[in-house]
Amino acid sequence: MPARVISVIGGSDSSPDNLELAERVGAEIARRGAVLCCGGLGGVMEAACKGAKERGGQTLGILPTDAKEHANEYIDIAIPTGLGYARNFLVAKTGDAVIAIDGFAGTLSEIAIAWFSDKPVVSLVPTGGWAAKLAGGKIDERRTDIVYAANTPEEAVEMVFQALNWK
Repeated sequence: MPARVISVIGGSDSSPDNLELAERVGAEIARRGAVLCCGGLGGVMEAACKGAKERGGQTLGILPTDAKEHANEYIDIAIPTGLGYARNFLVAKTGDAVIAIDGFAGTLSEIAIAWFSDKPVVSLVPTGGWAAKLAGGKIDERRTDIVYAANTPEEAVEMVFQALNWK
């Protein structure tokens, strides 16, 4: 059976409170035995990876640059793409589901890509940004599914497991 993968998306420039929440998301992903995928750089990505590594988890970073050396120190597998923001497509497609933490335009693009790919999207509401703006709502009127709204990191990961019927 292939590994279960959860993509964590969010701002590269985030508040200390949001970074703490991202770290808790990463720790919970690792505790539940899933692999954490992200864009491999700083901010939310680094904090989530730190949390995963502290719990013995595995991390995968899909980098916008051509150099593995640009990955944050908590990345186990760095995939340099040289694609810039286009790498957001790969981050969203790689996860079985996506958890959004705060976020700006890049996060918004990843949410849309995940939605087009029929992947569950969970927003960590207290973090603000696009995660909070879209939480509990539909991306557009063509479908009835919503962006799941979680209030804690643990609830966010649990929502992924429920949406995907993972035990």
